[in-house]
Amino acid sequence: MTGFSEAESVTLDLLKTMMAEFARERNWDQFHSPRNLLLALVGEVGELSEIFQWKGEVPKGLPGWEEEEKQHLGEELSDVLLYLVRLSDICGVDLGKAALRKVELNAIKYPVSQKQNQTNGTSSPNTTTTINTSNGNNHTEEITG
Repeated sequence: MTGFSEAESVTLDLLKTMMAEFARERNWDQFHSPRNLLLALVGEVGELSEIFQWKGEVPKGLPGWEEEEKQHLGEELSDVLLYLVRLSDICGVDLGKAALRKVELNAIKYPVSQKQNQTNGTSSPNTTTTINTSNGNNHTEEITG
């Protein structure tokens, strides 16, 4: 695997290439099925969740956190990202393009003109959902986010 200069820009394509090479060098491709990668990703999300499990609400910037805690957080976030990048590569999904498309779809689904939350000025997405009940009737309700 090639070294990485800190001055070099990190892209999803770079990570994808590095992860493919990393797996190939170790003969791990045989284990990198979509299912196996997804399960590994879920495990890493669990490890990430453990960091926050007993901390209550944590403010932005993580004030009061020790440097070791922040480094551990960075490692677990990286594990999640790397498995996600590898999974998308194995599935043949261009993750960058898919993410941009999703941002565009969200902009349509949640336009700026929506009702603004008065406490902090952020959008409060409202959606209408139709629920099929056990007796076959449909129930429509508005869900406020």
